[in-house]
Amino acid sequence: MQHLRDIIASDEHYALDYRAQDPNAHGDAYDLCWQLNQTRPSDEQGRRAILEKLFGDAGDGLFVGANFQCDFGFNIHTTGLSLINSNVTILDTSPVRLGDGVFLAPGVVLACPQHALVMAQRLNGISQSDPITLEDGVWIGANVTVMGGVTIGKGSVIGAGSVVTKDIPAGVIAVGSPAKVLRKITAADRIPDAAITDVQGMPL
Repeated sequence: MQHLRDIIASDEHYALDYRAQDPNAHGDAYDLCWQLNQTRPSDEQGRRAILEKLFGDAGDGLFVGANFQCDFGFNIHTTGLSLINSNVTILDTSPVRLGDGVFLAPGVVLACPQHALVMAQRLNGISQSDPITLEDGVWIGANVTVMGGVTIGKGSVIGAGSVVTKDIPAGVIAVGSPAKVLRKITAADRIPDAAITDVQGMPL
């Protein structure tokens, strides 16, 4: 017998009537998100234990800020360092993969699902879903939305407020709605070493 999890954990595009799915399908994820959001930031061990239950893969360097929300959790896979800032929402109705060194700024939305465009279908619960992949070193700026089916290439930066509807290649800056490549990231973008203040051991 096929299970709902077999469908939504697949990398394949799918469409279904979400009203027909098990009404408790989101229960574990919603409860774990609530627990995470009620746990003190200083309780690193407690937060880590919740994330290991919630995510499919919780990389060693995973950090998740306040007010995090997701649909299922088991479809979220992080590798190594992943910084997920406050008020991030991941609608993981398909697999969401975050490579090593991925930064998600406040207010980012990763949205695998999409309601049907035709009103009659939409009002009758029809939706579809596709996976999202952010390769190593991707930085997603504040209040960016990334749509299902998108892959963002290694080291690329998405400017704040953008809506990403198509794949973005590696090593570029992309901005806008819909997001388009602005330019490549080059050595000229490097912050000079002399301009970096040494704060090692400096009290607040």
